Amino acid sequence: MKANFIHALAASAMVVCTGLSVAGQDVQKEISSLPFLKDYTVHRASSFDRTGANDDGNWKNKIKSGETRAIAELQGPGIITHIWITIATQEQNHLKKIILRMYWDGEESPSVESPIGDFFGLGLGEYFLYESAPLSVGSQKALNCFFPMPFRRSARITVTNEGEFPVGAFYYNIDYQKHPSLPESLAYFHAQYRQAAPNKGWTTDWQQNGDDKLNNKENLRGEGNYVILEAEGRGHYVGVTHSILQNQGDWWGEGDEMILIDGATTPQINGTGSEDYYLGAWCYGGCGINPFGGTRPTFAYQRYGNPMNGGDDRGAKWMVYRFHTDSPVTFEKSIKVTIESGHANHRSDNFYTVAYWYQTEPHKPFAPLPGVGDRIPRQFDTGGPTMGKP
Repeated sequence: MKANFIHALAASAMVVCTGLSVAGQDVQKEISSLPFLKDYTVHRASSFDRTGANDDGNWKNKIKSGETRAIAELQGPGIITHIWITIATQEQNHLKKIILRMYWDGEESPSVESPIGDFFGLGLGEYFLYESAPLSVGSQKALNCFFPMPFRRSARITVTNEGEFPVGAFYYNIDYQKHPSLPESLAYFHAQYRQAAPNKGWTTDWQQNGDDKLNNKENLRGEGNYVILEAEGRGHYVGVTHSILQNQGDWWGEGDEMILIDGATTPQINGTGSEDYYLGAWCYGGCGINPFGGTRPTFAYQRYGNPMNGGDDRGAKWMVYRFHTDSPVTFEKSIKVTIESGHANHRSDNFYTVAYWYQTEPHKPFAPLPGVGDRIPRQFDTGGPTMGKP
């Protein structure tokens, strides 16, 4: 049975579930695997009307303010392969006010906890369309996740409405496979929301990112960096969605990523700039050499993207993402994924992130979520320049 499972994992549509389906050639692998017989059965938890009528989004049974509702109670062994959600509500900031949580095998502390918009990459509470391999937003306001999520005994998914108004309708389809057994080598999916609103830049007395006193500031150990993820156990980090609201002018992305693994006190992985970590370059067409004129193009690829691009002034809005599906960052005991907010953390912009990773249980409990009012993006007066030029 185990041999059959491994064969199916490698030579069937389970290619998707290993997180390897991130480019066009891998889609072709999925298609070429279709003739192979499968050792699993397919199931779905959804919001369909149990009476047989057409109230599929539970319009008559709204999610009240303050209510937590379980949208899936699944029995394993199984793997969630796809989640689709769309929401109807008069709550303007519902993407930041509805909390998504996931629990594996009866655990009390959730392995996934995030405002629902942030989980799908919409960290500023606004809808826009984009596609990556594991996450996408389709027309109209369709939230999709393809991260594989194994569970051995049970899976529980809940949503909590922290808004003032009831959720008028909450449509969802959660597709999963049931297996005779799962290999011990399969780790559990995790996702955690964090924010800094604002980051605490070490100076407000600056005119542009190129000032000598900024560029000459040293940061070798990552002190003061924004923390994307801090986890304990054995596992691998697979990516991040990162939304930015600029409180200061000039280019926001001078910061380097720094990753510390298994208790290291200095980073084993050092980057060269935020847009470089997110696999763009040259301020996404800015930095004084913009070949595209006044507008920087947006893009959304399978492993990386910049689907929201707001310019360099105060109030500019950005979203970038990076998925390490080609080579997840492994850790045996712990990992700390950080990024500077400007070079050596001189900037004071707002950061909103969700980190995605797999690990063995138990996991390190998450810090409490910021209060609902604190999660709503708003611009702060943090000094610094208004534009890239003094």
